[in-house]
This record gives sequence, structure tokens and C-alpha cells, in this order.
Amino acid sequence: MDKRELDFSGKVALVTGGSRGIGKAIALALAERGAKVMICGRKEDTLNAVMAEFKSLGHEIMARPAHIGKADQVKSLIESLEAELGRLDILINNVGMNIFTPSLIDSDESLFDKVMETNLKGPYIVTKEAVRLIRKSGEGRIINISSIAARKAAMGMGFYCVAKAGLEMLTRVLAVELAQEKITVNSVAPCMVKTGFSKFFWGNESLLPELTRMIPMGRIAEVEDVVGSVLFLASDLSGFVTGETITVDGGSLA
Repeated sequence: MDKRELDFSGKVALVTGGSRGIGKAIALALAERGAKVMICGRKEDTLNAVMAEFKSLGHEIMARPAHIGKADQVKSLIESLEAELGRLDILINNVGMNIFTPSLIDSDESLFDKVMETNLKGPYIVTKEAVRLIRKSGEGRIINISSIAARKAAMGMGFYCVAKAGLEMLTRVLAVELAQEKITVNSVAPCMVKTGFSKFFWGNESLLPELTRMIPMGRIAEVEDVVGSVLFLASDLSGFVTGETITVDGGSLA
């Protein structure tokens, strides 16, 4: 592949949840390819550590604390991005969380609200505020990080499954609404990825063989597996692709 096709020089990207795991890997990949990157997260000390780490690698990024489920904080985040970088071309809605729920029926309603706020309401709020700025660029890319849990129910992850299913429909609706403005909206849905988010599962030596048995390619995903699809969707290579979900699961749903 011609490397120029994945050159993001002159582009500005915002990665929510960019201080760790998949979000951090995406932010680094974009910065390595010339983008100006801002990340957000809830813990300022963690964000500062990531900025220092990226700087040691030769990449200057910006970071701002924000809870994406809170509209006032998201508004301040986008205003800060506009003031400092002047534009926005690429939005990565990466933040996600799960709370173990043995049974939806027996779980407290407050858990439903918390999971929905982070995984579904949050991406909606961020996109709503970010599109105003993306419009000024004339075109843009929005990429939501979903999960195969959106299409495959899993015990203990009920609210998460429902929220991610909603996120994939949000992706399709926004894609239709924004298509004529040259703003594409897509999502990437990985299976279990080797990050701190899922370490409880892949870090358990008794569970790991069973987990990999269900994946035809014989391993769980690495963050790099997800990053590749995100870069494609963020680039000019995917200019006529919108409303789609790229499944990164080693054949799990085949």
C-alpha cells in the first residue's frame, strides 16, 4: 500500500478514551502519520503521563480531561480543541466500559444508566458537539468503536451488549444524516482485545484456551488489529464507505 494514502498531515483528530488500550494505540498511529491529535479521558494524571510518553517518541499531542457522558464537559472539550487547533477532521469515539451483570432482570436500573451513558449516550453527545466543528473543515470521518457484543449476546455483559447494539444503529443513522455533507460515519467491532479492559478474561490461564477455541484464527485480538481498520476508515481510502461496521474478530462471527 502506498504510504501516502495513510498520510494524515494537516488533519486534526480527537480520540476519546485515548489514555490507554485501543484509544491510546489509535492516537499514536494517527500522530505517527502526521495528524495533530487531542485525547480525552477522566484522569488528568493519566493523560499527562501519555502526553509525556508520546513526547518521548517524538510526537506532540494534547490532552484534556472530560467525562463524555456530561454535555457541559464535552462542550468545553470541543471549544478547547477549536481554540487550540482550529479545526476537526477525524473523531474516534472510543470510550467504553462494562459492568458485570449476571442477569439484566435482576440488575439495578442505575447500572443500566451508567453503561448506557458511557457506551451510547457519550458517543452521541461527543458527535453532536464535534460535527459543528467538522462541518467547518468541509468533510470528515467519524469512527465509533463497537464490539461483536453488539451482535452476539454474552452472559455477564447484558447492558454492554445492548449499548453497543445501539451504537451500531447510531452509526447507521448518523451516516445517512451526514452523507451529503461529506462526513462519513462508520464503526469497528472487535472481539476480545488484549487490553486492560478485558484482562480479567485473557489473563486467566484457565479461561484463555476456551476463549481462543471460539476464534477460528486461534488467538484474541491485539490492539494493532483494531488500529488498521480505524486507519482505513479515517483515510481517503474509505471516502465512499459510510454506515458500515468492520468486524475484527478472527472469524468469530463467520
